[in-house]
Amino acid sequence: MVATLLRLRFRVLGNQLARHPAQLVGFIIGALYGVGLLVGVVIGLVFLGFGDLPTAAVVITGVGCLITLGWVVGPLLLFGVDATLDPDRLVAFPMTLRHMMIALALAGVTGVPGIITSLAALATVATWAHWPAALPAWLVCAPLAAATAIVASRATAALAAGMSGRRRLREASGILVFIPLILAGPILAGMTAGFALNIDSLRDVVRVLGWTPLGAAWAVPSDAAAGDWPAAAGKLVVAVGTLTALWALWRWSLGRALASPRQRTGGSLAAGRIGWFGRVPANATGAIFARTLTYWIRDPRYLRQLVVVPLVAAMLWLYVRDGDVVPLGFAAPLIALFLGMVSYADISYDGTAFGLQLAAGTSGRADRAGRALAAGAVALPALIVGTAIPAVLSGDAAQAPGILGMSVGILLTGYGVCAFTSAVLVVPVPGSDDNPFKRVPGTTLLQSLVFLGVSLGALVLASPTIIAGSIAILTEDAALGAVAGLVGIVMGTGILAAGIIVGGRTLDRTGPMLLSRLRAMKNA
Repeated sequence: MVATLLRLRFRVLGNQLARHPAQLVGFIIGALYGVGLLVGVVIGLVFLGFGDLPTAAVVITGVGCLITLGWVVGPLLLFGVDATLDPDRLVAFPMTLRHMMIALALAGVTGVPGIITSLAALATVATWAHWPAALPAWLVCAPLAAATAIVASRATAALAAGMSGRRRLREASGILVFIPLILAGPILAGMTAGFALNIDSLRDVVRVLGWTPLGAAWAVPSDAAAGDWPAAAGKLVVAVGTLTALWALWRWSLGRALASPRQRTGGSLAAGRIGWFGRVPANATGAIFARTLTYWIRDPRYLRQLVVVPLVAAMLWLYVRDGDVVPLGFAAPLIALFLGMVSYADISYDGTAFGLQLAAGTSGRADRAGRALAAGAVALPALIVGTAIPAVLSGDAAQAPGILGMSVGILLTGYGVCAFTSAVLVVPVPGSDDNPFKRVPGTTLLQSLVFLGVSLGALVLASPTIIAGSIAILTEDAALGAVAGLVGIVMGTGILAAGIIVGGRTLDRTGPMLLSRLRAMKNA
């Protein structure tokens, strides 16, 4: 059964790539990038073996921790989890939960990231071969380290899916559950903030991380090479226990996800209770605003994007040095930059329901304005909080108006750019009833490149206020900050207005084409 599922996995992947040439191109480019990265890693490991043992231990254990953390955090923030074998669709197959988990784990290993990670872990033999005592430990721990990273990723994805069986919990899980995981990296960075950047202090940090679930499997060979067998045995116990615990967590969460399917219908409403639709003007712009705001509040795919708000604040806070709170002034502009970009392909989240809007004859301009207003209703409170907290911590409220104006200008500029791009772009995204962290193979690199291009365009348009505002924050010049904020608001408003007009006209022409693309992606 496991072999059958793996053959099915490659058949589904091949069919998806064959039907969508752009995904095939993205898949090939991603694979070539992974091969190049792997070659660089192997060369580095070969040269690392000619150094001393402490340095090799620091590099391999430290990088191994980052790899493991990346497998957990990466799918949540960046590229999602490969769901070619979707557990929801496998539930009808005559198989045990254990067989399904083995198949899903092997599917993760045979994907491009899994292959690169596994080969990189095995390639550490190029370093440990210089210390023969490390080879037995490497033989056990290299596969263990790769398996831990992959199972950790699957466990977090299944945990997200398992919580979606109950609607209210689904709506909150995207933020409440995974914020601690996403903040793990900044927290680790903050823990090491007191150390100078030299090899001695790094050894102290890595020595601690080697006893954690992140680094235990990577650290065992170095202890074996040094002849510290008690430490090697202890870390091996931690590594095996970590994998066992992750497997148990995955089994539990996957079992709950399959036993409690995600709701595929909306909840009931009392007579006369129509949510935001009853609180807005009865016109096309108001209807789009109400629908989009409902998405932002209730759809886990939108809620996932709001994770950046506490993440940015935590990263800036943890990187503060010697009590200097000036860098915290950049929190609101950074939040504005990200939240202004997340709607670059907003219609993709509508799915084929976008056809109802076309059938109703909604104008493109009303669509653009309604979506921008709804996104702004969610983002503006975050910007206000992101501006007020640094002002309170620094005791200098004079810069707050300028920082807020700069942030609003960046946000409006992003909305203006996205008002046009989302009228010409649709990208594969999880369905409304899918795991919000699901990923379509072959689309990660292409989506990243598109997002990067849209972001660069917005940065160029907002560069006057960004440059002036950054100088004002760093020099604590409140007057320059106020000017930068005013310029940002004026320019941002103009760019947003232009984006609504141009994007609206574009959407009037491209609407049917976008709908046909959405249907094709849904049937893929």
